[in-house]
Amino acid sequence: MDKPPKDRKLSIALEPREIQEERLFSPSAGRNKDFIAEAFGALMRDCRNIVEIASGTGEHAIAICKARPNLHYFPSDPDPQSRRSIEAWRRHENMQQQIAAALDIDSRRSDWIENFNGVDGIVCINMIHIAPFAACEGLFKGAGKLLPVGGKLFLYGPFMREGETAPSNLDFDRSLKSRNPDWGVRDIDRALVPLAHENGMVLTSIRPMPANNHVLIFKKD
Repeated sequence: MDKPPKDRKLSIALEPREIQEERLFSPSAGRNKDFIAEAFGALMRDCRNIVEIASGTGEHAIAICKARPNLHYFPSDPDPQSRRSIEAWRRHENMQQQIAAALDIDSRRSDWIENFNGVDGIVCINMIHIAPFAACEGLFKGAGKLLPVGGKLFLYGPFMREGETAPSNLDFDRSLKSRNPDWGVRDIDRALVPLAHENGMVLTSIRPMPANNHVLIFKKD
């Protein structure tokens, strides 16, 4: 049976998104979700209880959980429309048993970890460059408290190394900062590794991804 046409387009986040029956369709998620699910499977194979911070449309959660049906997955997003999309996606795919209802989580709040227990993995995709650095700090602080020894934080997005990155990422960084000076492509060595160390974590893996993105894995010491 043919899929019904998408209802309309919305302009939210950094891209226009189509919507169909509350399900949002992100062009960037459509391009990268399978690559991310593959990387998750390779790098997070020993993690089963997963919290996702800033889940967005919910498309990444669906792709990851389809590839790993043994996961217990807890999405979240501070945006109400994104949470409605996540709910619509989990019902559309009949994945309510595997994917929990999305929670209203802002990683800048120190109490966000109180919503969870028994978590051994945290996922954050394309958030820290389009949020104030306080959101990144809160993510690492929460991960350091919530994860057990050996637990992992999975980050995906564009990154710098010692101030250098691909020209397209430098252009993207300038564009982000023109929108909001608190945004920007984060530096692995100058910003993220020190933040990880402050919170009892170490960087264990850097995996190149398409379009000059990377997956980073931080493990709780």
